[in-house]
Amino acid sequence: MNPVKHCLALILLLAASAPLSAQPQPLQVGITPVPPFVIENGDGQWQGISIDLWREIASGLDREYELVPLGFSELLKQVESGQIDVAVGALTMTANREARFDFSHPFYQTGLAIGIPSVPEQSLFSSLRGLLSWQFISVIGALAALLLAVGAILWLFERRRNPDQFGGSAAEGIGSGFWWAAVTMTTVGYGDKAPASLAGRIVALIWMFAGLIMVASFTAAITTSLTVSNLQNQIQGPADLPGHTVATIRDTASEAYLLEARIRHQTYPDLTTAIQSVAAGETDAIVYDRALMQYRNQQLDNPLALLPGVFDQQLYALALPDGSPLRGPISERLLAVTESPSWEAIVAQYLGRQ
Repeated sequence: MNPVKHCLALILLLAASAPLSAQPQPLQVGITPVPPFVIENGDGQWQGISIDLWREIASGLDREYELVPLGFSELLKQVESGQIDVAVGALTMTANREARFDFSHPFYQTGLAIGIPSVPEQSLFSSLRGLLSWQFISVIGALAALLLAVGAILWLFERRRNPDQFGGSAAEGIGSGFWWAAVTMTTVGYGDKAPASLAGRIVALIWMFAGLIMVASFTAAITTSLTVSNLQNQIQGPADLPGHTVATIRDTASEAYLLEARIRHQTYPDLTTAIQSVAAGETDAIVYDRALMQYRNQQLDNPLALLPGVFDQQLYALALPDGSPLRGPISERLLAVTESPSWEAIVAQYLGRQ
């Protein structure tokens, strides 16, 4: 073959094969389950705030990608070593992590929040329902029996010496004694009936002092039963946490906060268990990421009450290997998505309207 023709054929062959060899490989996207940001469905599909965000970003990059499920620790190691191109999840931006790899622009601002046991809303109906409880009725019944017993004793001493006030049939006399015991215990003292015998007056004197104690105790019991729900939880913010036992998840920013603040706490392996410990009364409150707790809380039959506001604020972002050329394009697309109306709809789909 003519050498010139041979060279031309070789050049044409290389030109034809060049686009195939330059075809970019699918991006390796590392993920780890963190509801509601990364959620694995029962059919093996993935969704969540971060997953939906990434799909919007990837559509603008015009790049193929593969989702690579990893444990959280392994996810950080592989993004640092460059084995994956981008980590998608609920990664908090910290100075320590920034020294190990790069972050995109943040896409979600969150912080720690406090969950406490739910307290039923107080109303006139709930207060009346408390008065109609079996415990309250049993106390009233015991008090009535005591008044009847005191009235009967006084009648035995007064039926002959004071027939005008405690005379008549046994039912009438005991009824008069019951009335006298009631007005004496409540310190009303109408004066329409009074013992005349020495024994009757001794009984009256003892009952007067006993009545003062009983009225004070009875008033305290009623007040406590009507207001106990308002006193069940004194935690209204982070300043109220010292002195209480707080639930949290081990090896998280929330545990670091509690350790630094020297707040007594109990760690649990997962969020559901920690929330259930508060609902069951094992702990007084839970401190954890608000968005994660809000999502998990709305799935429980016995949800907690989340106090308003957040503290120890955090920013979530995508993580990339140090010096990755994808950081600029990904951040640009991320800003475009989070500034669009669709972003609010994505967040509301998993967390509800904020």
